[in-house]
Amino acid sequence: MRTASGRSPRPAHKAKRRLAVGLAAAMAFGVGFAPAAQADDGRLPRLVKTDNIRAHMENLQTIADYNGGNRAHGTPGYDVAAMYVIDQLERAGYEPVKNTYEFDAWVENSTAELAQTAPEARDFAHGDDFITMSYSGAGDVTAPGVPVDADSADSGCEPGDFADFPDGAIAVVQRGTCTFEQKAVNAADAGAAAVVIFNHGATEGDTGPINGTVANLSAIPVVGASVAVGEALTSAGDDLELHVKVDSEVRTESSYNIIAETRHGRDDNVVVVGAHLDSVEEGSGMNDNASGSAAVLETAKQMRKLGRINNTVRFAFWGTEEQGLIGSTEYVEGLSEAERDEIALYLNFDMIGSPNFGRFVYDGRGELPGSIAPPSGSGAIQKVFEDHFAGRGLVSEPTEFSGRSDYSAFMEAGIASGGLFSGGDGTKTEEQVEYYGGTAGEDYDPNYHTAADDLDNINWDSVDQLSDAMAHSVETFADSTLPVNGVLRTQEAQQEIAFDRQADRWLR
Repeated sequence: MRTASGRSPRPAHKAKRRLAVGLAAAMAFGVGFAPAAQADDGRLPRLVKTDNIRAHMENLQTIADYNGGNRAHGTPGYDVAAMYVIDQLERAGYEPVKNTYEFDAWVENSTAELAQTAPEARDFAHGDDFITMSYSGAGDVTAPGVPVDADSADSGCEPGDFADFPDGAIAVVQRGTCTFEQKAVNAADAGAAAVVIFNHGATEGDTGPINGTVANLSAIPVVGASVAVGEALTSAGDDLELHVKVDSEVRTESSYNIIAETRHGRDDNVVVVGAHLDSVEEGSGMNDNASGSAAVLETAKQMRKLGRINNTVRFAFWGTEEQGLIGSTEYVEGLSEAERDEIALYLNFDMIGSPNFGRFVYDGRGELPGSIAPPSGSGAIQKVFEDHFAGRGLVSEPTEFSGRSDYSAFMEAGIASGGLFSGGDGTKTEEQVEYYGGTAGEDYDPNYHTAADDLDNINWDSVDQLSDAMAHSVETFADSTLPVNGVLRTQEAQQEIAFDRQADRWLR
């Protein structure tokens, strides 16, 4: 899943939490929010059928099969998949549009190199020992390696850490409290020719090479190494010499989202429902994210049968999500202040058919350690999903708002957000087997970002259950967003949104 925004990736910024315009007129006539007990009365979950979602996924699989095996950005597979979505929406009576954008794409032209050349020679393997951080600068450097406060979580976070740093040397720093970008900027300002950032090993999952990003193009090469590499470099002594080579560039590319909205509903209280349409280059991406985009597409098609609704529902099929949430970020940043204020909430559906699935609801209350503090109203969205599952005797669990999917830009803009996720590269526990079935000790989706993410590896029970919850939430908020944004729009509460992740890449 994911680097930066279009013109150039940028760090998280201060965003106002906005409470969107509510249904003042409806409230005046006593129209309120349907309580959870009335969830079974909804029509849309009965209209959105798993067989139809499966048919969309089969068609997306066929499109990938005949177009290089994937639906990645910049490929015929993505273009034909977009044509399919547009055609389906038009047949259902929508007027879909291509929301086009340009962005600065970071590209590695060849495999990066990291080696210790003294006091003894040792080559490190790309992928196993280290990974180039996205938006690393290019360079080919052989120079002394100098650890910088390398036993501290604040390693390289302050300019003072680089006092007396030898000009032209390669900095060796530990991952910790500040962003990789901050470490890289401090190193470059001190005259470093490259930076090796090694993992901290705080958890079992934090021992390997760091899949990170410096968010904005750095002036020098930056690679993320494993704990083992860090230990080797910091124990090598004063004669340490390193070779770092990164062959990369930033070039302007373009892509597009597909946007369609209902004809009926208030234009000043819009419910946005989104899923990314692109896959990774490695495969057809049936779970990630044909499952989400197919369910959103079928929900849009069946939505027309509800007739008049109170709030406009806008359906979005995001592009270049796998390059760093670019399509959704460009969309939100391209809106005017007034257009952003018209959005009541955002619902995100990224992977709903994981083979070893869980029923995960985004943490709108901000209770999980890895979640950022979500905009006001996000907890109400979470409760709608939880009540839906509970009403059907199904267990659900919260999942982190970590910055790994397309909700990120909406939350940074202060827009209440929520959604569902069936699990990716996390590991299922014994307790979760009791909730969902499946296999303990295995990833929720062992095929994540591989060629094996195909139709043979979809859990259709997961698609059925999560698409029902999706349809329920869309119908609920199309009727009323009262618990999410109230009846008055304010711009009083402010909070800085600072994710630790940007899609699949770590920021710190």
